Amino acid sequence: MNDEALTVTRTLTGKSKIAGVFGYPVDHSRSPRLHGFWLAQHGIDGAYVPFATHPRDLPRAVRALPSLGFRGGNVTLPHKEPALGLVDEVTRVAQRIGAVNTLVVREDGSILGDNTDGFGFLANLEAAQTGWQPDAGPAVLLGAGGAARAIVVALLEAGVPEVRLANRTQRRAEELAEALDVALGGDLAGRVKVVTWHHRDAALDGAGLLVNSTQLGQAGQPPLDMNLEALPPSAVVYDIVYVPLETPLLAAAKARGNATVDGLGMLLHQARPGFAAWFGVEPQITPALRDFVLKDIP
Repeated sequence: MNDEALTVTRTLTGKSKIAGVFGYPVDHSRSPRLHGFWLAQHGIDGAYVPFATHPRDLPRAVRALPSLGFRGGNVTLPHKEPALGLVDEVTRVAQRIGAVNTLVVREDGSILGDNTDGFGFLANLEAAQTGWQPDAGPAVLLGAGGAARAIVVALLEAGVPEVRLANRTQRRAEELAEALDVALGGDLAGRVKVVTWHHRDAALDGAGLLVNSTQLGQAGQPPLDMNLEALPPSAVVYDIVYVPLETPLLAAAKARGNATVDGLGMLLHQARPGFAAWFGVEPQITPALRDFVLKDIP
């Protein structure tokens, strides 16, 4: 599907299915473009609308969704954690992550909160590197923000034996590890090992996966200083940054023969469950979709 086909005006009706995204700001979000592609592709009578919602207005905005006839929506920064307390029920994965990024209005008018960030991370990894196995070895994860928490939960639930967590502010990594021990519990507790930022290169020894969830290496940000010498040749290197699409980390990994995964697919895959819930169609990740979204990325 080309740009011209997607710009044809679709007339909404009284039966239109409506969803949207709450953020502050929200003008950076690619979600309207992404969901708009799928709506046009499937000829759905519906729309996906961006809402610049100030944090003080978020409770009223979320609770208004059922009365306005919305099917649901997404919440992005800075609303993911506050939204957890604004819904009627949360999925187990959202509870474990401690944040919500997807809202689904159910037939009885109640709102379900879910988090699809971990799903998107893992689906992208499995699609891009079909030979990757969770039990191939420990994962080294750089960063301790919201994305990191979702990634840790996804990796441990998939069967990765250990996550070695390194962050520039070590206390934040320690707090994340402690919180995840409580949230995960059972046999998954104790599998997050904090390593100092200074020892991040040594932590690569024996790893099956390296993930950068920081902004280092992103356009306009400082570079990620990483020596990959200790990383096994069989390990996969995954950078959730997608501007640029090939970060210096991915370029260095590719040059030494490691398999790589870029961050765009995570953005695309995390949107799939919400679209299916709101609009009743299971969307697919295709080269045409990637190209369409990439055209909106500097």
